[in-house]
Amino acid sequence: MAWRPAVVESDIERPSLPGRGASLSNQIVAEVREALFEKRLKPGDFLGTEMDLATRHGVSRVVARDALRTLEALGVVEIRVGARGGARIAHGNARLFAEALAVQLQLTGVEVREIMDAQRGIECVAAELAAENATPEDIARLRALVEQSERNIDDADLLTRLSRDFHLAIAEASHNRVLVAELISLQHVSWPKSNHTLTPPVARHIVEVHRELVDLIEARDAAATRRLMDDHVKMIRARRVAEHSKSKTADPSCC
Repeated sequence: MAWRPAVVESDIERPSLPGRGASLSNQIVAEVREALFEKRLKPGDFLGTEMDLATRHGVSRVVARDALRTLEALGVVEIRVGARGGARIAHGNARLFAEALAVQLQLTGVEVREIMDAQRGIECVAAELAAENATPEDIARLRALVEQSERNIDDADLLTRLSRDFHLAIAEASHNRVLVAELISLQHVSWPKSNHTLTPPVARHIVEVHRELVDLIEARDAAATRRLMDDHVKMIRARRVAEHSKSKTADPSCC
């Protein structure tokens, strides 16, 4: 059975005003989102066809189509065409949310300091939870990343990517999907593809800290894991802020 709104508003005999179609479309979108947050709708529920939506809300098919397109763009619904087509509430994809948030953060022009401060908070909590929740498979993956980093310690670009993957693996070992999505989003914005200032001593220190973090996670020492991650991310923050400041000095047009 298709979802029915709590209140049905008819557009019959109302004057056609400039922008009214967009307004009605936004009302439908807002109502669907509200129903979702209030648990009146859940993933997989059938919202209806374009005609269903138009009839239900007393609007034109153009307005209903616009509402469905907006809901689809927001990731709220999945639309199928054909005889058994129509819109269903999507099952969600946290990684799509993370990428969308990263784009908005970039467009907003957030500072490196802001990103790194937020990343510090997320990673410290994630590390603490990883020490409490990591499975043997999680720990094995973390150790494999450390060993791979050790073997490639002279390859700055590869080590940078492996470090990113290591930090994300810790978040995933926390088994908190919100933290994972948030970290993915921040990594899109903050984590460099290459690191030209990564010296051999710094590379060695990073690998050693990563190894110690895995040892603490395996030992289930949540407090010590959080403290070490805090120190580690503060070091990363200092380097990123310094690198960004240098790039702006070298190129005033730099973001």
